[in-house]
Amino acid sequence: MTAFADITQDLKAAMPALRGRLLANEGLAPLTWFRVGGPAQVLFTPADEGDLIYFLKALPQHLPVYVVGVGSNLIVRDGGMPGVVIRLSPRGFGDIAASGDIVTAGAAALDKRVAETAAAANLAGLEFYFGIPGTIGGALRMNAGANGAETKDVLVEATGIDRKGVLHTFSNAEMKFVYRNSGVDSSIIFTSARLRGKPAAPEAIRARMDEVQKHRETAQPIREKTGGSTFKNPPDNSAWKLIDAAGCRGFKVGGAQVSEMHCNFLINTGEATGHDIETLGEAVRERVKQMSGIELHWEIKRIGIEKT
Repeated sequence: MTAFADITQDLKAAMPALRGRLLANEGLAPLTWFRVGGPAQVLFTPADEGDLIYFLKALPQHLPVYVVGVGSNLIVRDGGMPGVVIRLSPRGFGDIAASGDIVTAGAAALDKRVAETAAAANLAGLEFYFGIPGTIGGALRMNAGANGAETKDVLVEATGIDRKGVLHTFSNAEMKFVYRNSGVDSSIIFTSARLRGKPAAPEAIRARMDEVQKHRETAQPIREKTGGSTFKNPPDNSAWKLIDAAGCRGFKVGGAQVSEMHCNFLINTGEATGHDIETLGEAVRERVKQMSGIELHWEIKRIGIEKT
């Protein structure tokens, strides 16, 4: 495995009041759904929002920073990630509460749990989160959506911390949501969100959540090592249909394969590397472009460096 220079002792010396955990050359593969990729030069798990602010204020500005959630929409390249990878833990950032028609959730809260909390409070409109295997932090960054709804439809405001450790609040409009993305500066680390639901009959909410779950189980390879939807849907088209029409269903590169069940999902069949999965994705993009003239764009985030 690639080894980066260990800078954790220098960081600890510069941050004597730090309460979170700093680890050097920590493998990232176990933190991703694909189970691939090299280590983080530094993996930091902050104790809470105050600890994260303290860390960012003291962190040298030249060090790159990247945030990961549950790693459901992520390829880590085999050379690993230089700089600092921040992982928000459920203990420090996972609280969820409903009050009136508002659900407040930490960035590490699972989307599915947010849907369940809303349902328990008889609030509709957040059922789509039941089918998204990520966290609220990722939902804010990517305007996550499913089954005809997305984050921009329900967000009231979000909080986030900039690279210098300053806390900001963003309204829905200030998030600058577009399809599967937010226009907020990429250096912002989201820490919480306030989401609005609509009062509704509990049986109707539960029926909608059951629909969402049934769709996932019957249409997606949820029991495989996968990263969810690989490519964004082009305007007025479906990525999976284009991939299927290009003859890519079941297509393999090394230990990576296009899912037979859903063509817009790539899977690790057991021994794939990050290079295998990314190479497969690029080959699919090329075949689709040759067949249809349409260029697919990655929805899955790819981070790190190639192994040398």
